Amino acid sequence: MNKKILALSILAVMAFTMTACAGEEKTPDYSQKSSWCRLPESITKDVDTFYINSTAYIVGSLAEGTPEYATLDNEEMLAGFEEEYTAHATVYEDSTNVFMPYYRQAGMRVMKKSWLETGDVDSAISGMPYNDITAALDYYFKNYNEGRPFIIAGHSQGSAILRLVLKKYFKEHPEYYSRMIAAYAIGYSITKDDLKAYPHLKFATGETDTGVIISWNTEGKKNVEENIKTAVLLPGAISINPLNWKLDNTYAPASENLGSLVKNEKTGESEIADIGADAQIVLSRGTIVTNGKADPMPEDLAKIAAEYFGPDGRHDNDYTLFYNNIKANVAKRIAAYKASK
Repeated sequence: MNKKILALSILAVMAFTMTACAGEEKTPDYSQKSSWCRLPESITKDVDTFYINSTAYIVGSLAEGTPEYATLDNEEMLAGFEEEYTAHATVYEDSTNVFMPYYRQAGMRVMKKSWLETGDVDSAISGMPYNDITAALDYYFKNYNEGRPFIIAGHSQGSAILRLVLKKYFKEHPEYYSRMIAAYAIGYSITKDDLKAYPHLKFATGETDTGVIISWNTEGKKNVEENIKTAVLLPGAISINPLNWKLDNTYAPASENLGSLVKNEKTGESEIADIGADAQIVLSRGTIVTNGKADPMPEDLAKIAAEYFGPDGRHDNDYTLFYNNIKANVAKRIAAYKASK
């Protein structure tokens, strides 16, 4: 990550922290620009995206004596937000104005405790992280949205929080929910039980339906063959194929992939490339299996990823493997929503 960008981000959050009297128990003040990783400089689109970042408080959260939840000036978290904006949130930039709040997210240790004790991460995220995001949503809808239709999206912990937002926040705010074009809850499970228990929720059935949830978890064949349990896979999980937008196990070859986002090994810059990322739903697991290779990771991160997402996981690449297909799908769902009005 660019050191200048990181330094500016740290200074911005430090400024926020000072205005909040260093009270980490307090919900962030979303009237302050420093409480947002991204705000549009100007509104140029007639649709918004509200994006909830995945876990960026990783290595530091596993060290002995560290807080279970990130403070808003945590350097690892700030760097992770910037990296994820490039790798994930930019798929929404061409079609929408992107809003991306900072929030005090759960670290890996408390997430693992919740997963092992209850089978999901709800107990880790339903307090401070969820409350921060709903506060950001409150401020966004009252001060930024101005009645525009919107997409809400996330990844991993962000999608786990989004799952709660869909169940609770939008049930309490049908006036907002009625303008939701789609929810991209990628990298965490939406289950059949979720849809049964919350009948206001609908899962996507194709590539252009609106008011629906789009979700998948990606892995390689070894995870499937060994029936690996992962931190993001819940019983009864549903995935839609991000290449052919079907719910059955119809195979989508890499020829249907419009381009993956990868880092150029020489320049270190992100670029679109064909890396052979195909996709097929494994109905018994509710996941997407692919031959597309995961990006190389530093050794410490690779060990953590294997522990949480299996020896053949593709969790970090849920977006990047299918980057251009997601971008195209966002545009199609927006067009379908507008055509229906």
